[in-house]
Amino acid sequence: MSKTGKSSIGKEPADARDTAEQETVEEWEMTEELPETVGIGDEESTAEANADLTLEEALARLSDAEEECSRFEDRFLRVQAEMQNLRRRTEQDVQRAHKFGQERFSSELLIVMDNLERALSAASDHEDDVVKAIYEGVNLTLKSFADCFAKFNIEAVDPMGEPFDPALHQAMSIQENGEVEPNTVIAVMQKGYTLHGRVLRPAMVVVSTDPA
Repeated sequence: MSKTGKSSIGKEPADARDTAEQETVEEWEMTEELPETVGIGDEESTAEANADLTLEEALARLSDAEEECSRFEDRFLRVQAEMQNLRRRTEQDVQRAHKFGQERFSSELLIVMDNLERALSAASDHEDDVVKAIYEGVNLTLKSFADCFAKFNIEAVDPMGEPFDPALHQAMSIQENGEVEPNTVIAVMQKGYTLHGRVLRPAMVVVSTDPA
């Protein structure tokens, strides 16, 4: 047997082997590519689902945070407004305390002022030197009181000839009088006083009315 025949019996032709190997490689590549392609698609789908879920959660949390922030902002504004109101009320209370803290004390001083005026009125018609000296002393004391009252914004209400004002005057009686307009103060029985515009004591007056 020739060498050529021996080699042809023991081995397949080269073309046949190459074709078989090529088919095996192609089958293997197809087999490997299919699961690889499917796996990539699954991962992308899962990633997209996770991304969508995370975005929804983020939006929900953002909405909750905005609502909570709005609530806290509303509370802050309310507290701020309350603090401003409290500060304003406190300032007003302090101002009233400064203005009217001496109201009771001032009311007591009005009695002293009334007595000094009565003493001055009683001594004005006397010619005695002693009475005149007393008159001068009482007059100086009365002026000192008037200056003190003016310093602390205590003003006298002496409405003789003025229209009757129920906010400042207290009508003790009514008299017919055709010489003045009705509802006019024709006599002052006791002067009134105000403290920073607030009535300490109303003036006691007699008011006119039309003759019957």
